[in-house]
Amino acid sequence: MDDKPTFVYRDGMLSDTRYVEWLSDVKARFRQSQIKASIRVNTAMLEFYWGVGRDLVALRAEERWGAGVVKQFALDMRQAFPSITGFSDSNVKYMKQWYSFYFEGVTKSQQPVGQIKKEKSQQPTDQLEMPEIFGHVPWFHHVHIISKCQSLDEALFYINKVAEEGWSRSILENKIASNFFLSQGAAVTNFERTLPSSQNSLAKEMLKDPYHFDFLSMKAEYDERDLEEALVANITQFLLELGKGFSFVGRQMELQMPGGQTFFPDLVFYHIPQHRYVIIELKTVKYIPEFAGKLNFYVTAVDALLRGEGDNPSVGLIICKSTDKTIVEWSLKDINKPLGVATYQLQEVVDRTMAELELRTKKFL
Repeated sequence: MDDKPTFVYRDGMLSDTRYVEWLSDVKARFRQSQIKASIRVNTAMLEFYWGVGRDLVALRAEERWGAGVVKQFALDMRQAFPSITGFSDSNVKYMKQWYSFYFEGVTKSQQPVGQIKKEKSQQPTDQLEMPEIFGHVPWFHHVHIISKCQSLDEALFYINKVAEEGWSRSILENKIASNFFLSQGAAVTNFERTLPSSQNSLAKEMLKDPYHFDFLSMKAEYDERDLEEALVANITQFLLELGKGFSFVGRQMELQMPGGQTFFPDLVFYHIPQHRYVIIELKTVKYIPEFAGKLNFYVTAVDALLRGEGDNPSVGLIICKSTDKTIVEWSLKDINKPLGVATYQLQEVVDRTMAELELRTKKFL
């Protein structure tokens, strides 16, 4: 009797469970190897660019050989390696600018920069090693960062964000244009008093001010419900604006009290890295102290009804049209739940009627 197993093929594929599991694992490993290979290639190229920029700075090439040395070097490299891209005049200038940006930033900094280390060389001045994390960031991301950032801290902030969150170039450009570096962690909060010391800094970094809702098209006259509906309708963009780690739980979620009474917070999210619920109330007017009391209750209710074992304390966030910092700080001073207050910005689209257009036309006739 033949004891060999019978293999079943469906649509030309082996359907044995163990084979399918093994195949899936091999595919995942191959994808990882592709990612690692692309990072290695990118790192090798960047290390070369870094070295060229470092040489041009350390050798004081333009002082020694004249202002045209970069152009000449680019031409010589193109002639030596005609099939290799990357030796345009502008790209070689970027290599020098890239290294110079960090070299000058470290030189001027009064504090040691953890990511960027100095190395001793045969040259009379210290040189810099390229940080390992730079290899996880594409070249033209680097170019945009040094072209737009005003400080070393800002540049390193975006380097880390691109490496950790895989931002595309367009996302990076939008984040820099909206001053994301300055807005991160800028919301007014009471976290230092209401959260454990090990959590308050991380929780504060989770919020920002302002939030940019430019992906919405709102009429000149809109209320909180209109804003809420627009954000939920554009939930993907909203999640991107909130930042990495947010998961949408629900809109107008029913929170039922033991006595049967129900309440409905505007939006509920869960921040996966910090294991906490985030309750958001939207206000299309300037902040007033009464808003904090209502949100304080919602956070208490979510902690009692939704928070599970292993979850950290829930956090509340009011996003409103405008604020007075002193009023916000005073109103949060005696609140016992962790709350934050931030503002939003958007482009308001004015809905003009034909009559309005005709009136404007007549004025110019």
